Amino acid sequence: MTRSFTRPALLCNDQSGSFDPAAIEAITEICRAHGSPLAATFRLPDADIPDAAALRAAGIDLLLVWTGDGTINAAATAAGGWDGAILPLPGGTLNLLSKALHGDRPAPDILSDALAGKARRRAIPIIRGSDGDAFITVVAGPATRWAEVRETMRQDGLIEAAGAAPEALGEMRNAPGVRVAGSDRDWPAIILTPTETGLRADGILTEGTVDVLRHGLAWLGGDFRDGPSERLAHGETITLESTRPIALEYDGEVGETASPARFAIGTSAVDFVATA
Repeated sequence: MTRSFTRPALLCNDQSGSFDPAAIEAITEICRAHGSPLAATFRLPDADIPDAAALRAAGIDLLLVWTGDGTINAAATAAGGWDGAILPLPGGTLNLLSKALHGDRPAPDILSDALAGKARRRAIPIIRGSDGDAFITVVAGPATRWAEVRETMRQDGLIEAAGAAPEALGEMRNAPGVRVAGSDRDWPAIILTPTETGLRADGILTEGTVDVLRHGLAWLGGDFRDGPSERLAHGETITLESTRPIALEYDGEVGETASPARFAIGTSAVDFVATA
């Protein structure tokens, strides 16, 4: 179990689609009720994400990150080397890191347990790549276009998303795929996941109409890992190859990298608090 935290701070995003002033009030009140009132609040986009030096200077020992996975990634990267701990709370679209550390639980319950000492703090396994670190997954390959459809649905609604879906479907079925170096099979996407024993690579299956439909629904529903897949490799490092630049999704943030792309297992440079 964790020791008690006495000087928590909150990082949130006022412009996020899931931002709720009532939730901020609830977080503030829970901290106060546990005898650990918020020592600081960093509100994006007006404030900067605090780095290790800023957190140390303010005497913060727990950073509550109530945002999406991409911002949690940025906060953990900035806080590297800080001797406090990060508590991810579900405040985004997917909340994959929060679910991994706490299960599918509401933010007030997670925070109450953490401040009551009903939690553990530790560094977590991560994925290190040339374009940055991922704390949950790296998805590589043309099927990452579904992430754009998901974002369109979140921002503009189902009708706009339906207009973007055929292009994503075409990319997933027809664009040059990605493969694990040394193998001869291409995949629409390969999902890399950090584990305590190394990196795991899974290739998504799209061998029939049902597979394709299940993947589309998995991506639009939030967790692309819910679609059908096949285990490909497990090791300290995994290199991916393609005949064109490789589309990537790092913890929900879309990007692109040159082929070949090497990924390695690593350990976070800051502790996280888990209540599950």
